[in-house]
Amino acid sequence: MNESFSSGSVTAPFANPLTPADSPHRTRIKICGLTREEDVDAAVRAGADAVGFVLYESSPRYVSPQRAAELAARLPPFVTPVLLFVNADATKIIAACACLPTALLQFHGDETVLTCQSSGRPFLRVARIPQAWEVGAAPGQAGYFDLVKYAHDFKAAQAILLDTHVEGYGGGGKTFNWSLLPPSVNAHLVLSGGLTPANVTDGILQVSPRCLSLAVDVSSGVEISKGIKSAEKINQFVAAVRAADSQLAKNSHHHVRLPTA
Repeated sequence: MNESFSSGSVTAPFANPLTPADSPHRTRIKICGLTREEDVDAAVRAGADAVGFVLYESSPRYVSPQRAAELAARLPPFVTPVLLFVNADATKIIAACACLPTALLQFHGDETVLTCQSSGRPFLRVARIPQAWEVGAAPGQAGYFDLVKYAHDFKAAQAILLDTHVEGYGGGGKTFNWSLLPPSVNAHLVLSGGLTPANVTDGILQVSPRCLSLAVDVSSGVEISKGIKSAEKINQFVAAVRAADSQLAKNSHHHVRLPTA
């Protein structure tokens, strides 16, 4: 049996009104970098909660706002289109939003809090986590990143998306050390960066207890080539996510203390 949520307030990334009432652990899934109709359809069939369109012209996965709108027109209710920007000027953001009025925005560059909020639209803010992340590193050092402060600074974001810092912006297919994340981050998080069907279960199990809620975002990990997805890999990825959810549910049941007579 399904239960509906009020549309007036979104409390988790990619909030889906069709979440089963008996599934307290349901990791939301975004498939990003879509360029073809068949890949949009495959993501929907597999059960993705969101699909991402890259509007960064330097990316091999780039699509124009008009093309993104064509692809998003295939989405059924409750599957969210996401528009990815990298240091885009306000004119381009406004024009893209006009093409996809229901889209969530994702800022993947060096955007400020003011820039992210200026569109008036719900947004995700990407945190670019160093591969050489070091706990206790000082500001200015290569391995320094203060995720707790970053999440506070961008508290207006629907979620903070964790991606690995690579040369350029995203799409590097690299992971960072999940075990070094702070034990408690007062934010909804989206785990990204090098996820595949082989490692996403472990990523969810490590990161989910550290935040308000967790979603996952995959692109290269379900591709045949850049911008060309594999329906088989998408299905494998979703199955691995659900396996993690089942494990989290089992773990939570083990910690429930039954009332005594």
